[in-house]
Amino acid sequence: MLLKTPFFNSEKDKPLTWFFKQKDRLSALSPDMSDTMINMKILRKCGGELEHAIKSRCVEPCSTEDYINAMEDIITRTRIGKTWTKIPMESKIISKIPREDRRPDKPVLKCHKCGSTSHLANTCTKMTKINEVQVIEEAQCTKEKDESDLYS
Repeated sequence: MLLKTPFFNSEKDKPLTWFFKQKDRLSALSPDMSDTMINMKILRKCGGELEHAIKSRCVEPCSTEDYINAMEDIITRTRIGKTWTKIPMESKIISKIPREDRRPDKPVLKCHKCGSTSHLANTCTKMTKINEVQVIEEAQCTKEKDESDLYS
């Protein structure tokens, strides 16, 4: 019965009722424990960030009411002590349906060096074609010279 709700959950529990339930349980378990020790044990069950925020807000020694007021104030003003919920996978899959406003006639990316669509120019393995026109012209000139030498 002591560990029925061991940790504080801001979505399920109200700070006032949870704090007093924990205090009643701890005082029933060990009646000779002082109020400050009971309050410290209860604060340990609040969780790391919430415990730190409450302890930094209250100066020792504090009464139970001061701890409860600080706890309620922190929970209402901040997200400390609140849990994050995950989005189910079904809603993620539905949101990935392709939209109609996207351009279907989008240009195809291709390599500027060789014209292939499998890669881009920065990863192309073919040699660059610099001054290719001059090489072809020189080859034709040498052919013509060779042919003219044959006929002469």
